Amino acid sequence: MWKQIKHRFEGYPSRMYVARKIIDLGFRIDRNGKIYCDDVEISDVALARAVGVDRRTVRATANTILEDEKLRGIFESMMPAGALLRDAAGELDFGVVEIEADARNPGILAAAARLIADKGISIRQAHAGDPELDETPRLTVITEKPIPGSLLKDFLKIDGVKRVSIY
Repeated sequence: MWKQIKHRFEGYPSRMYVARKIIDLGFRIDRNGKIYCDDVEISDVALARAVGVDRRTVRATANTILEDEKLRGIFESMMPAGALLRDAAGELDFGVVEIEADARNPGILAAAARLIADKGISIRQAHAGDPELDETPRLTVITEKPIPGSLLKDFLKIDGVKRVSIY
């Protein structure tokens, strides 16, 4: 997906930033070029301010996306993934495990979930960064209670795992 987007915006780095922000936030673009977060319309000015570009760049980005059948299909179907509880986990007495790994290795999420389940802890959320979009993709797992630090070594034994943080 990202290769298609990059190809379409070659020579337009500002538009690329806008497209990336739309994807990062899970915004969608309707057939009229309006940008939405679920059913909430996002103004061109607000998005432009967030990205640090002119509102006309946002409009040009949306128009470019709509002109490309494949991109239009992607961006018309985007949806936000919902609230990530990582930063609120402490207030909720939840646990957090962040795993930095080589995303090309299959089974990282499954192995991490198995370690957590074997301790009798339920998973509330799991969020995996996209290796095409994130320079350092991370798997973030939010659990119903804090994870014992003794699992740190076990997480590090998962094939492809580079770094683990438990908090």
